[in-house]
Amino acid sequence: MWKGRLAIISLLVVSLLASLSMFTVGGASDDQLEVYSWWTGPGEEEGLAAMAEAFEASNPGIRFVNAAVSGGAGSNAKAILASRLLANDPPDSYQRHAGLELLDDVRSGKVQDLTTLYEEQGWRKVFPKGLLDNLTIDGKIYAVPVNIHRANLIWFNPRVLRELGLAGPPKTWSDFLTQAAVIKGKGKVPLAVGPEWTQKHLMETVLLGELGADSYERLFSGDLRWTSPQVTSALDMFGKVLANSDVRSAAGEWQPQLDRVIEGSAVYAVMGDWSSSYLEQSKKLQWREGYDVATSPGTEGVYDFLSDSFTLPTGVRSPSLSRKWLIECGSADGQNLFNPLKGSIPARTDASADLYKGYLGWTLQQWRDPKTRIVGSLAHGVVANNAYNAEIDSALGLFVQHGDLGKFASTVQQQFQETR
Repeated sequence: MWKGRLAIISLLVVSLLASLSMFTVGGASDDQLEVYSWWTGPGEEEGLAAMAEAFEASNPGIRFVNAAVSGGAGSNAKAILASRLLANDPPDSYQRHAGLELLDDVRSGKVQDLTTLYEEQGWRKVFPKGLLDNLTIDGKIYAVPVNIHRANLIWFNPRVLRELGLAGPPKTWSDFLTQAAVIKGKGKVPLAVGPEWTQKHLMETVLLGELGADSYERLFSGDLRWTSPQVTSALDMFGKVLANSDVRSAAGEWQPQLDRVIEGSAVYAVMGDWSSSYLEQSKKLQWREGYDVATSPGTEGVYDFLSDSFTLPTGVRSPSLSRKWLIECGSADGQNLFNPLKGSIPARTDASADLYKGYLGWTLQQWRDPKTRIVGSLAHGVVANNAYNAEIDSALGLFVQHGDLGKFASTVQQQFQETR
C-alpha cells in the first residue's frame, strides 16, 4: 500500500515540477539558451559548466541556462521533459541517448532533422561509421553526440584475482563458468549485479559475447529471431551466468555493485565505463592497481557504445541559437572540455588524445581503431525503441524470477513485432 502511495506522490511531484518549469525557465527570453539534461552528478556537472562557459564566451550577450534535473538516473528529467514536450514548451535543446531512444520524438515531430548541419560541419568525416549508422533514423540524423561510453566491460580487483590464483579475467563466458567454480570454492561470489537495469546490461553483454557482433545486430534489426537455436543457446548461457551471481541479494544500484568487487566479496562486475570515474574519483583507486577492466567475455575487438546527445526541438524560440549549441557539442573543443571531466571520451576521432589518460586513453585508442567493430547498446537506448525496451524489461523481470527461458524468448520476439 505504501509503495502505491509513494508512486502516486512521486508522479504528483513530477507533474508539479513540470508545471513550474513552464512558468520559470520555459518562458525564458531570447537572450538566453535553456539546455535540459540529467547531468547533475560529480564530473558531468563540471563538464557541462565548462561547455556552458565556452558557449557564453563565443556568444556574447547570451546566457546559458542549465535546466538539469537530478534523480532517478535520468528518469525524473525524462518525465518532466515529456510533460513540457506535450505542452509544446520545449527547452532550446535537450539530452537523449543516441539511437532509437529518440524514435518517439522523431515520429511525433518533436525534434528537427539535423542532417544538413552534419554536412555543414563535416561531422560525417569525424564520427565513425558505426556511430553514424546508429544515429540515423529513416535516413536522417536528429541528434549530436557529445561523448561516448562503453558498455561491454568486466571490472575486477587485480589483488583478488592474484589471491585466487586466476591469471586474468575470462576470455569467454564458458571461461567465466570455469572460473566461477573456483571462486565459489574459495567462498566468494563470482559476479556482482545490481538492480534490474544492470541485469539487462549483463544480458546484453552475454548476447554480444555469445552471438558475435553480426548476429547481435541482426537480433535487434529483426533478421534473427529470439526463438532461434542460436539465440536460445546464448540466453541459456545468460541464465547460467546469472546463477553464478548475487542476483538474489542484488545491490540497490551500480555503485554498491562495484563496491562488492573492490572490497573482495565478489570478483567481477559487468558495467559501463562510468565505473572508472566512480572508482577513481570517489574511491581514489588507480587503474591497473586498485581496479582493472577488460572487454566483457567474447567481445574483444567490439565496442558496444552508448552516447549522450543533444537535439533541436520543434518550436524553440531561436533555432539558430540552438544550432550554435549543437555546434559546440559536436566540436572538438567542446568535447574536449566536457569529456575529461565527465569520465567519457569524445565521439569525434580527431579530438586531442593527450587529454585522456589511464582507462580513458586505453578505450579511446580502441574507439579510434578502424578495425574496431562498433555496435549499439540495448540497455542504454541505442538499438531498441522505448516501447520495446520496456517490454524487454518486463519479460526480463519475470525470467529472473522464474527462469522460464522459452517464455522469455517468445514474449520478446512477439513484442518486437508489436512495438516496431
